[in-house]
Amino acid sequence: MNIIFMGTPDFSIPSLEKIFQSDHKLIAIVTAPDKERGRGQKLSFTPVKEFALKNNIPLFQPDRLKDEDFLRTLKGLAPDLFVVVAFRILPRELYTIPKYGSINLHASLLPKYRGAAPIQWSIINGDKETGVTTFALEDKVDTGNIYIQKKIEILDNDNFGIVHDKLSTIGAEAVLETINLISTGNYVFHDQDDSLSSSAPKITKDSGLIDWNKPASEINNLIRGLSPYPGAYFFHKDRLIKIYKASINREIENNPGIIYAQKDDLIIGCGQFALNILELQLEGKKKLTTSEFLRGFNFI
Repeated sequence: MNIIFMGTPDFSIPSLEKIFQSDHKLIAIVTAPDKERGRGQKLSFTPVKEFALKNNIPLFQPDRLKDEDFLRTLKGLAPDLFVVVAFRILPRELYTIPKYGSINLHASLLPKYRGAAPIQWSIINGDKETGVTTFALEDKVDTGNIYIQKKIEILDNDNFGIVHDKLSTIGAEAVLETINLISTGNYVFHDQDDSLSSSAPKITKDSGLIDWNKPASEINNLIRGLSPYPGAYFFHKDRLIKIYKASINREIENNPGIIYAQKDDLIIGCGQFALNILELQLEGKKKLTTSEFLRGFNFI
């Protein structure tokens, strides 16, 4: 099949590689426009653009997905299928162009966690499993009929970064399996049950603020769900401190927000039990282990 791939971040790359190495033909790639980043405001390419340039694949970076010239060009390529992995919301004028429509890879077991941050919310909510879903694009976001789902276990020490990478890998397998099913016509659609749906809204800065009145288990899930980026945080003497790794301390019963700091140990009380803080970062400084952090910071 002739495929056009649409994606932007690192999460997209394993799927892109699977398609590129398959018997299907990757005829073009669509990704986000270049952005100016950093103090020097240097132009930054998306990982998907870097892949396209490295492998000499035709590349498009439209500012507007409804741009008539862009739509006309893609129609002229006569694609059989669009494969969308971590990209933007596609308008109907775009996703209906291919002969077999468009498929999307989503990092949850739909209809659970529809939205921008499914991996983070699955960990924050303490789920023990998650997965990926390939589905047919429709007008309403993340609601289309399902082709394939694959599950993984969320381990107690898994954080956002670890689960992200696991789902990126099995997601690539699901994408190629889905393409092969579509090419043979050997698939059965599964409807999504809207009554079982839940939302996974975009992570904001407020999402990461720690409430020490909550149980240690909930706070630890928040820390895991936002590590290594953007990081759960609290304030001490008006200074923002991010926590990237912790473990539950059941020896302390109920002392919300009380800080115990000595030598190499940092313990903070919660609404139930406490947390041993293992990795943290003072705003504007490097991420450190607790022992490194306490050599240069006094909580008293």
